[in-house]
Amino acid sequence: MTTHVYGRQAHLPTVEFSRGRFFNIGCHGVEEKSKLALVMVSMALSEPIGLAASCTAHPHRDIKCHHPFRAIHKSNWAAPGALRKRPLMLQCTQGMNQKDAPQRDKLPSLIPDTLEEMAETREAASSSSAGKVVGNRTGGREHGQRADALEMLGVEKFDKFCSTRHGLEPICRGSERLSTLQVNVGLYCNMACSHCHVEASPLRKDEQMDRPTAERLVEVMKEGKRTTGLETLDLTGGAPELNPNFRFLVSEARKLNLHVIDRSNLTVLFEPEAGDDIIDFLATSKVHIVASLPCYSEENVDKQRGRGVFDRSIKALQELNVRGYGLADTGLVLDLVYNPVGSFLPPSQPSLENAYKKELLDNFGIRFNNLLTITNMPIKRFADYLHRSGETALYMGTLVDNFNASTHSGVMCRDMISVDHKGALYDCDFNQQLGMRTLGHPRTIFEMESMQELLGDRVATENHCFGCTAGAGSSCGGALDQ
Repeated sequence: MTTHVYGRQAHLPTVEFSRGRFFNIGCHGVEEKSKLALVMVSMALSEPIGLAASCTAHPHRDIKCHHPFRAIHKSNWAAPGALRKRPLMLQCTQGMNQKDAPQRDKLPSLIPDTLEEMAETREAASSSSAGKVVGNRTGGREHGQRADALEMLGVEKFDKFCSTRHGLEPICRGSERLSTLQVNVGLYCNMACSHCHVEASPLRKDEQMDRPTAERLVEVMKEGKRTTGLETLDLTGGAPELNPNFRFLVSEARKLNLHVIDRSNLTVLFEPEAGDDIIDFLATSKVHIVASLPCYSEENVDKQRGRGVFDRSIKALQELNVRGYGLADTGLVLDLVYNPVGSFLPPSQPSLENAYKKELLDNFGIRFNNLLTITNMPIKRFADYLHRSGETALYMGTLVDNFNASTHSGVMCRDMISVDHKGALYDCDFNQQLGMRTLGHPRTIFEMESMQELLGDRVATENHCFGCTAGAGSSCGGALDQ
């Protein structure tokens, strides 16, 4: 193999290449201030090959094949603290046995660290499954806090506010179409984020969807695709990947040609319980990954999500890029989710997306498709944060003052149904966590004969719904009014 380098004073040796074996190319003399090194590798082989590349300091940069025997690898050699010598590792992956394939990074489980942090914050009792009764009382307290805040502001409840001040009709599901089935497969998670509206944690392992419920969901998907135009299975949690039935649900939905979304916290991709091959499974199944990354800075992410989470998230994104996620023409969609780290609304989604793309590419070589901005709902852990900081009234005032009537017609509950890990039906995942069941019948997937029974039903609303209609609006798909 002959190597050619285009950049500043970079000299690479000629290296012999053999399929299925690693080889290292040492890059010498690249100036630290050099912004980019383009490495072109010409392969003297008689058939197409697969190529993976990484820089040891900033792994998994962008690979783009231009013809069967050539690839370009772009790497930011001028990152802060850059060394002058950066070995580049390339490997042919075509025709390799699984046992010969490069092994992904193995990191210890994050769960022990999460439990330690939960103990430090004295949150373990209220998040545990043993504290479910406490959690229900907490939901009632949250309701009272929101109601008191609105009373102080002289604001009516959500539906009355929409009707009297803006002439808007109550929210109802569509009468012909129900395109999204959002399923919370359980509250077990390897993390315990401060903004989590479901209060997921490692202590809730017994609150997971069982196999009979998962099998019933498959029947619902088959029927819904036929009768209500069901298009998407949206899997959330907790950490969906930790549920024993996660792969079953994904595989069955893909057999039906449904679009499958996995709402991932990224760090779970390194959890032993998720399986060493979890990223390969997601890629092979063409699962759309929607991953939480509330900021592109380590300080803000770790503050909201726990110590060491930022580094693991970056590693996970880099591995997803290597599998083709977030890259053009692969069909593997990688979206990121931004949540504010305080009691304020998200900024403009398009402008923040541009900032994310620049920062993540320049500093870590990471690419993704879209950024989704989601407003923090004043429920569960975020409601506790608002109460402790004395900001409940301030935040509710922010939501009300920024009410955007144009978002009312596009809220996600008009075109979806939410299912909890026991099979109960809700209008959205936020209502699910507050125990606000659907207003009509059926009330569970086991009672339901057809998804058509849910069409046209009025949606149950409460004061947290101001969160979905403030500013540019908010949904599981990001801003509503861009």
